[in-house]
Amino acid sequence: MSEQRRPHILITGAAGALAQKVIEQLRDTCDLVAVDFREQVYLGDDIPSYCIDFNKRVFEDLFRRYEFDGVIHMGRIMSSQLTRMRRYNANVLGTQKLLDLSHKYGIKRVVVLSTFHVYGAVAYNPALIDEAAPLKSAGLSADLIDSVELENLANIYLWRYPELNITILRPCNIVGPGVRNTISTLLASERAPVLAGFSPMMQFIHIDDMADAIVLAYKKPTRGVYNVAPQDWVAYQHALKLCGCKRIQVPSIPPMVPKMILGTLKLKSFPSYLMAFFKYPVVIDGRAFANEFGFEPKRPLKEIFRFYRENKRPL
Repeated sequence: MSEQRRPHILITGAAGALAQKVIEQLRDTCDLVAVDFREQVYLGDDIPSYCIDFNKRVFEDLFRRYEFDGVIHMGRIMSSQLTRMRRYNANVLGTQKLLDLSHKYGIKRVVVLSTFHVYGAVAYNPALIDEAAPLKSAGLSADLIDSVELENLANIYLWRYPELNITILRPCNIVGPGVRNTISTLLASERAPVLAGFSPMMQFIHIDDMADAIVLAYKKPTRGVYNVAPQDWVAYQHALKLCGCKRIQVPSIPPMVPKMILGTLKLKSFPSYLMAFFKYPVVIDGRAFANEFGFEPKRPLKEIFRFYRENKRPL
């Protein structure tokens, strides 16, 4: 009897630190193919890697050639990385192409990485936001529209094609070694801006825990939308203090003032479209995911903050 075929998995967003952690966990038991919209990354001789635009015909060739069983889609382009139009093409149209091909080629498992930003940061958010809460971000910021549309798209496919077994994950702030998002840049800096009078509660998940969560999700084909977050949170200004950051107080009213000051200081790490997230809490309830997939984060806040305290860099 021939040896059982190893699962063939397509992993997008391969240039990102999180995707590389997921690849490390799966490479011994699965045949992986890595793709990224931005750059080609070398991941070893055993993992074919491509720099590819999902909207181009060559992307479909990969589905024919490798006969994938599953897809882990972590290729969401962050708002800071490209112009709005190119980002929309990559995030929304690229995801649509990916899901269409997954359906066409009989993929049996799809995990899509989204973000808690889709809930939007508003003064009247509930204390703990569960997965049924409305996605308010599109109405609040043009820069977050594609994140919400990517989710809406994945949701449509989730119900239209149950055989794809789509799971959408909405993690809280992902932080730790190699992470280059807004919050990680702030925690790693020597000085970080805060909006005067505001210190919202925030949640942080270590990149290794998030990689564990994605692998757990992939291995158990439960369809649906899940928040991924630990059951603890900390005020933003206190988090900065624990990371050894000196806080720069920025006046928060009128709304144009913080934008002007941050523009003058050239603080790219504090983008205006995320300003509301440094004002109002967006605390998500991760219990449904923890219960369904048996997930428990292993790296406490203490360990996360110690990493940033010991790895400071200028803003």
